[in-house]
Amino acid sequence: MKKTRRLPLFDPVLIKPALINAFKKLTPQAQWRNPVMFIVWVGSVLTTILGIDALVGHGEAPAGFIFTIAAWLWFTVLFANFAEALAEGRGKAQAAALRGARKNIIAKKLAEPKHDAKITAIDSISLRKGDIVLIEAGDFIPADGEVIEGVASVDESAITGESAPVIRESGGDFSAVTGGTRILSDWLVIRVTANPGEAFLDRMIAMVENAKRKKTPNEIALTILLITLTLIFLFVCVTLLPFSIYSIKSAGSGSPVSITVLVALLVCLIPTTIGGLLSAIGVAGMSRMMQVNVIATSGRAVEAAGDVDVLLLDKTGTITLGNRQASAFLPATNVQIKELADAAQLASLADETPEGRSIVVLAKQDFGLRGRELHNAIFVPFTAQTRMSGVDFGDRKIRKGAADTIRAYIENLGGTFPGSIEVLVDQVSRRGSTPLVVADGARVLGVIELKDIVKGGIRERFSELRKMGIKTVMITGDNRLTAAAIAAESGVDDFLAEAKPEDKLKLIREYQAQGRLVAMTGDGTNDAPALAQADVAVAMNSGTQAAKEAGNMVDLDSNPTKLIEIVETGKQMLMTRGALTTFSVANDVAKYFAIIPAAFATTYPQLKMLDIMHLNTPASAILAAVIFNAVIIVFLIPLALKGVKYQALGAASLLRKNLLIYGLGGLLVPFVGIKLIDVMLVFLGLV
Repeated sequence: MKKTRRLPLFDPVLIKPALINAFKKLTPQAQWRNPVMFIVWVGSVLTTILGIDALVGHGEAPAGFIFTIAAWLWFTVLFANFAEALAEGRGKAQAAALRGARKNIIAKKLAEPKHDAKITAIDSISLRKGDIVLIEAGDFIPADGEVIEGVASVDESAITGESAPVIRESGGDFSAVTGGTRILSDWLVIRVTANPGEAFLDRMIAMVENAKRKKTPNEIALTILLITLTLIFLFVCVTLLPFSIYSIKSAGSGSPVSITVLVALLVCLIPTTIGGLLSAIGVAGMSRMMQVNVIATSGRAVEAAGDVDVLLLDKTGTITLGNRQASAFLPATNVQIKELADAAQLASLADETPEGRSIVVLAKQDFGLRGRELHNAIFVPFTAQTRMSGVDFGDRKIRKGAADTIRAYIENLGGTFPGSIEVLVDQVSRRGSTPLVVADGARVLGVIELKDIVKGGIRERFSELRKMGIKTVMITGDNRLTAAAIAAESGVDDFLAEAKPEDKLKLIREYQAQGRLVAMTGDGTNDAPALAQADVAVAMNSGTQAAKEAGNMVDLDSNPTKLIEIVETGKQMLMTRGALTTFSVANDVAKYFAIIPAAFATTYPQLKMLDIMHLNTPASAILAAVIFNAVIIVFLIPLALKGVKYQALGAASLLRKNLLIYGLGGLLVPFVGIKLIDVMLVFLGLV
């Protein structure tokens, strides 16, 4: 799926299927899902029956007038169906692009998890969870899996749209591979993690194509409000006719209000505009997420993104460029810098993190030191829990890690952490860099300085989020001094330093206990508990299977910064719904002045004083209001699909803007529109 491609709002390829589906949705079963439009559908059926009755001479009004009202009521339903069908069609077109990446591939199944084991060639559809597969340069990856051996360059453009290859390797948080992508160099041995039909692409396509989209809590609340308003107006209209007849008999003058007019009155006064576009707004919200290469598992996840008020952001790759590299070796007193570099390199041989590799490279570049074979060596790999790596060989126990971790390690051996090293650690931290301490047994050799760079423009992005009432919290494994320096430079509101997986989970629960909605990103298995707890959990596509299963969104680009864009997209959906709801309610208020005086002019002549629009005849006024009610949905479809322009505004500012633009606009537009339609109807002699 090419993320750079934007489907036109009215793509000719999508128009015809959307029109066909609009007619298919005219069934009572389909209409019942939208109670507001179901009332319009019932009114359309009723006026059609009344029109047929008028043709045989039993009508309450001229057959032409009734059929014209009926036709525009049907158009109202069709236009609402078309908006929903077009939004669904855009999502299905994006799903088709994903489907294009799904291929039947000949897989090289291995008898055991070794790249030189016996190979059996089978179709990818025959692979099952747990099977071991070899993929070599030029091969397509036959199924979703986790790399268990090897390192290779992978072309994921079929999924992400990005032409730049990525590295996938065993261990760490970049071990997941997706079926349909292609290896460009070297080889990988993967363990299949999904059965046929359950792979990542299959699940994403099913979610995007699922027509039975579940309504979100806010959508349900708004629907209940719209239903309540509809029932109120329905009750009023049902009771008006007998009341009007009674008044006429009492006064001895006037004529009753026809059922056709009451139906037109009901349809114009209930919130048909937002009722007709509500579903399209929700579907389009998920579609806009896909346009930024994020696949949401539900509309609820998209909406929650718009309601988020706390963002937990990893420092590396999100706030900083993520290329934290070893920049200097700072030896302790009476320690040669080459001795420090040698020990740092040995301690980093088992550290597969980018930082660990950069230490190996720096020692090689500055001092000509190379990785070497260590006989009978026991390597201690780096983990998020220990925050330390090293090697044991002979009588030497070399360790490298965070200052407090090495301090505890040395004190446990009975040694003392030198004050001069504390000064070095302090100086490095105050520069915004990350200090790592190297020790050989209980002897501290010095400090390694790791530098990272805050991304350009990130401070302004955080400022915008702050205006919207969203708190930003930086999560980092760095010590407090380093974290504070980066936090101050980037402009985040708060930070959590020396964070372990359980610390992230605890922090999320604390914010949720305060009634706040929390969003975070993650890519590793150790992020899965926190992702499962967060209200909006964005898993990286490059991450582990556990992370992707725990999240409710998957970022195909594996870009942690995308979390900010996701929140903005969610906000845009809520802003669109709020703007159109404001416009719809204001519309209804304006239509009162158009249709009520016209509908009851013959029954209550004194209502003529409310006819401020001076429409030509009661028939033209009613018909103009019904036509406007239908046509306005068409004009608002682009806004519903594209969304209102996102702006970083607080709730109060957003409310004022909605009231000014969409509230005032919703009041004025019907007066102009209905008057113009009324003039055209009279000019064309249609009433």
